[in-house]
Amino acid sequence: MSLLEVSHMSRRFGGLVAVNDVSLSVQEGEIFGLIGPNGAGKTTLFNLITGLTSPSSGNLHYQGQDITRLPPFRIAALGLARTFQNIRLFGNLSALENIRIAHHIHTKTGVWAGVLGLPAARAEQVGVERQAWALLERVGLQGRAFERAKNLSYGDQRRLEIARALALRPKVLLLDEPAAGMNSAEKATLSGFIRQVRGEFGLTIILIEHHVPLVMGLCDRIAVLNFGQMIALGSPQKVANDPAVIEAYLGVET
Repeated sequence: MSLLEVSHMSRRFGGLVAVNDVSLSVQEGEIFGLIGPNGAGKTTLFNLITGLTSPSSGNLHYQGQDITRLPPFRIAALGLARTFQNIRLFGNLSALENIRIAHHIHTKTGVWAGVLGLPAARAEQVGVERQAWALLERVGLQGRAFERAKNLSYGDQRRLEIARALALRPKVLLLDEPAAGMNSAEKATLSGFIRQVRGEFGLTIILIEHHVPLVMGLCDRIAVLNFGQMIALGSPQKVANDPAVIEAYLGVET
């Protein structure tokens, strides 16, 4: 059984069909790429998977469970976490505080226990603090823990957003254009980092990325969207040689 299955999923916004009858499955442990020209529907599909947008039709199953209509916080708690094309950190909070907030989805003692300073709440907070520091260290930001997120460089904000997603303890990590704005050396470093994170955290990763060489070198399988429809699915080599993919990117018939 696939870890995640998208079945005949569509999303219409008035007369615009952003995602049109897309079906795909993602296997546990793989790095799955999602590519396509601008406006192809990639981020809309991410929004459908993570509950930010409701589908017009179709179904979504995760570990055999139908999660099509669940709200985003329920989907996140089940083990699907994401980053965004436009970074969505809490800019006025520190890097450490951004990660602490994400950890609280898994706390059990509740607000009143924290207000009253009960031993169980204090112990839980110590655990949250320790895990937040460990994630900051993992992404190389432990030295900037107390800086406001909005004052970090663009690359550091990207890494912080990934760390915050990891704080949700996901089984599936969805990365929306993580290499945006990076130079070639930074993209190469990111590629290695994504592989390491998959191994260390036992993750399945779904990746949207415009930098095609990065996707081709990193992903186990790739799906290609164009005008909301899936036009190709398979290994990097198969997708790279698909005439429909070449036409979509180059605008010429082959």
